[in-house]
Amino acid sequence: MSIRIGVIGVGEIARNRHLPSIAASGEFTLAGLASHHPAPAVDGMKVHPSHRALLDEVALDAVAICTPPGVRFEVARDALAAGLHVLLEKPPGMGVAEVDALARLAARAGRVLFTTWHSQCNAAVEEARRFLAGKKLAALRIDWNEDFVKYHPDQTWIWESDGFGVFDMGINALSVLSRIVAVPPFVRAAELRIAANHAAPISASLTFGSLDSDGSMEAHMDWGIKGPDQREVRLTTQCGHDVQLLDSAGQLVIDGAVVVDRKREEYPLLYARFADLISRGQSEIDVAPLQMTADAFLMGRRVTVPAFEG
Repeated sequence: MSIRIGVIGVGEIARNRHLPSIAASGEFTLAGLASHHPAPAVDGMKVHPSHRALLDEVALDAVAICTPPGVRFEVARDALAAGLHVLLEKPPGMGVAEVDALARLAARAGRVLFTTWHSQCNAAVEEARRFLAGKKLAALRIDWNEDFVKYHPDQTWIWESDGFGVFDMGINALSVLSRIVAVPPFVRAAELRIAANHAAPISASLTFGSLDSDGSMEAHMDWGIKGPDQREVRLTTQCGHDVQLLDSAGQLVIDGAVVVDRKREEYPLLYARFADLISRGQSEIDVAPLQMTADAFLMGRRVTVPAFEG
């Protein structure tokens, strides 16, 4: 039986990733759309002016919430209260506590809550997870850099005080780390570089700590580069293995040998996982990437850098 799903928040990520994945899915049928900002019809389908209008007027089984993070809690709360399964685009909320509250509500309502991290949905990530099972980290280096203007022109909300800045992109790397390592390292220090005309960081560096190692563990993310993208996670284990996730976690190299190199199909796999979770009545809630981000903002040293137009 097809799952009737609504999409709330009809922006770039919904149009380019969620809607095509739903259309290609054999488990879901798109039944309704909503946007808190004026939006034209999509393939002839009306876009409701609010999530409440959608929930009141359309019979749904589930919703995918693609709104900006600042309003996701209210939308998810109302959807769960209405008896719907909920998929949350990343990040799942503005803070860990509100996601925990949604988890309790989902359990109380007997509904599925899926906090998605699309970068986790790669064959290379899952193979790295299997290989690293039972192994301890010795060292870690993350580089996650891209040109903001190339991918997110005019998305100024990202630079507001309640935006995530570069972490809107860099949190993808942290989600990969939280997936492949059973006990992820924790943030011990951070430097947040904030453009003079913005409130959220354009770049950041994180230093991690671990219960098992005093080796170097760092993450560097930058949204102000010009040139080729760089999205890489490199680590070594205490038993001497070198593990690299390259090409946005699409390629896995272990000890110099390419183990997985496959076209990334993150959002189709994400919806396949959502359908499986619904069939089993099981939520999947990973707040570790959000916790790392929150810790970086909590303890990060702020540095002002020149103005950035983007």
